[in-house]
Amino acid sequence: MRIAIAADHAGFDLKEFIRRELMTAGYETIDLGTRSADQPDDYPDFAAALGRAIQTGQAERGVLICGSGVGASVAANKLAGIRAGLCHDTYSARQGVEHDDMNVLTLGARVIGPALAAELVFTFLRAAFSGAERHARRLAKVRALEESCLRPTADVCGA
Repeated sequence: MRIAIAADHAGFDLKEFIRRELMTAGYETIDLGTRSADQPDDYPDFAAALGRAIQTGQAERGVLICGSGVGASVAANKLAGIRAGLCHDTYSARQGVEHDDMNVLTLGARVIGPALAAELVFTFLRAAFSGAERHARRLAKVRALEESCLRPTADVCGA
């Protein structure tokens, strides 16, 4: 499985740790930056790069890191086909994939440490969408919302 990984300056050190852990475990990684913790930068830029890598098939899943994980999650979820979840517990990291077909795990580097982050990443990567009828039905509704929001109407997306 090919994994895109990206972070802003606040997540740089955790990104580097996770990237090494993934490579050691045999995963192919695509490092989309940042390249330093010393230069302030903007998490939406990295969310966009990671999301596009998934949209174009360059990566199957992604790990996106910023200080809290919140901004990265918000930004990534603006991209069509991206289902990003901020997870700081293993249940959510697994269930987000099994029930919601989550394809991007976001993490807060200022919230969790490297050991838990690695556990979350591997839990996320080992999980598979269940395909259960109720989960597929709900995912179809999420996709319909996404499509309708690309063409806003008065009753959908608040336009």
